[in-house]
Amino acid sequence: MARMHSRKKGKAGSKRPTLQARWVSYKDKEVDRLVIKLRKDGLQSPDIGRTLRDQYGIPSVKQITGKTITKILEENNLLLEIPGDLLNLLKRAVVLRDHLAKNKKDYTSKHGLELLESKIRRLTKYYVKTKRLPQDFKYEPERAKLLVETVK
Repeated sequence: MARMHSRKKGKAGSKRPTLQARWVSYKDKEVDRLVIKLRKDGLQSPDIGRTLRDQYGIPSVKQITGKTITKILEENNLLLEIPGDLLNLLKRAVVLRDHLAKNKKDYTSKHGLELLESKIRRLTKYYVKTKRLPQDFKYEPERAKLLVETVK
């Protein structure tokens, strides 16, 4: 898929393994325990999936357990109140605002911040619609800074 705010092409994705990964020796309860352990170590959902793939040889949690990583975390009350992709965008916006406070004439970064904040607003609108965020959630830079500091 093409990029939204640039003229570049999208990044190519990797191919999923076959539906029956016979080389995986983990059972569904073991994978659940691994997901919970990695979350308690401080990893977010995408990082958990990447760690399971690279270090444990588990190509897809959903193929083994029948549930996604997010669903497993939700069942065990370990899910963050803010989704990971939105949290990463908020972190970038906070860092960029700090940079712009020191470098007032950096107009390129100012434009980048506008694009980033529009992405944040679109994503919050989606998460409010899907009831992943509360109805009254709005992006405000000061609130975003507090949210990012509490999650660290």
